[in-house]
Formats: sequence, structure tokens, C-alpha cells
Amino acid sequence: MRYAICFTPSASDPLTLVAANWLGRNVYSGEMVEPPAIRGLGIHEIAFYTAVPRRYGFMGLLKAPFRLAEGMSEAGLLRDLMRFSGTIAPFEIPRLEVARLGGALGLVPSAPSQQMHFLAASLVQTFDQYRAPLSEAEIERIDPDGLSATQFANLHRWGYPHVMDEYRFQMMLTGTVSPGDMPRMERALRDFFEPALAAPVPVSNIALMMEDGAGGPFRVHSLHPMGKVSARKIA
Repeated sequence: MRYAICFTPSASDPLTLVAANWLGRNVYSGEMVEPPAIRGLGIHEIAFYTAVPRRYGFMGLLKAPFRLAEGMSEAGLLRDLMRFSGTIAPFEIPRLEVARLGGALGLVPSAPSQQMHFLAASLVQTFDQYRAPLSEAEIERIDPDGLSATQFANLHRWGYPHVMDEYRFQMMLTGTVSPGDMPRMERALRDFFEPALAAPVPVSNIALMMEDGAGGPFRVHSLHPMGKVSARKIA
């Protein structure tokens, strides 16, 4: 079983609901959701292209999935994440937009967010003690031969190549899309998500996500409010 530290909007946020509809699974409940009816896209086509992000759920990765190191416990991880989140003031990231990410599609901020970059770097460093070393099989699955020198160094130091200066915040919506389908899929995603992407996105919680067994889907285990208790708004 693995854990990951991520950002995802609240369970009732319109963006969460739209993303659950698109991906076919709610990242909070773990329940499957009926796929949307989108003109020009078949249900089976959507299911195929969303298979990978559906497993991980709608989230922006902050600290990549990890197994607990020997001597570390879930209770300790929860305690320290609660303490950590209380030291970080809530903030907003710029409005999200659909973008091509290599051969896939996802949501990225319309302008870089230094606050999100700092949050991710701080989490990677602070919680590295909880991460068990990668196995040889795990390293091979990341395909180290395709990494840059910096990414390769990150993989062996932090357990993941895309951290620190290599980090980019993104929320994946598809796996790899064939070049012939890319323009059609991109247009459909822009139309489908546009109503939920009109405003900046508040970042007021850090999510601990948990894998359901070895190789199973991830779901939100717990949300950890950011900021001092006295400064948090009462909903």
C-alpha cells in the first residue's frame, strides 16, 4: 500500500464534480460515476483515454506515491501532515486551463504558481523520512534511461524525477492520446471543463491519498486544512 500527498479541490467543489464525471470515478468516495455524453466522443473512447488518471483520481501531485519506510506509521504521517499544513497559509493558484502535456491532456495554471512550487518542494523534503527506498522494479517502471541528468539525480535522491526545479503542477485528465485523436479530444475537454475554470483556484487543504491495495486506485484518505486554526474561516 502506498500514500501520496496531493492537492484536490473540496468534495463539493464544482471542479471536483466535473472531473469525477469526466474520469468516471469520485476521488473522495471511490465510487464509479457514469461517463458524460459528449458529442463526437464515444463512451468507450472516453473510458480508454481516462484509464490512467481514473486510477489516480483528480489531483495535482505534490509528493509522489511512496511506501512507508521501516519504523514509520500512518498515525505518525497523519500527525506530521496536520502539523505541517498548519504552518502554510492558504493561497490561490491562477485559473486552470486545458493543456497538452506531452502526449496527454490535463489542467495547468494559466500562469506559474511559485507558492504551489514552494509547497511541493517543502513537502518532498519534509516527508522524505516517511518514504521507503524505491525497489529496483519501481525504478525500472519510471524508465530512468529516458530521464535528464537532473531528473535521474532527483529519482535517486527524492524517489521521483519531477521534483524541485523539475516540478510542474498539473492535474491529468487523460493518458497518452493518439495524434489523430488529440485535436478532437482537446476541443471536447475545453468545452466540457470551461464552466468550472472561470476563476482562480483556492488552495486551503492538503490531501493525503491512499492506494487501495497494491496497484489499486487512489482515493482521498484525509484532508488537512492549511493555516493556523485561529485564522481559518468557519464554513
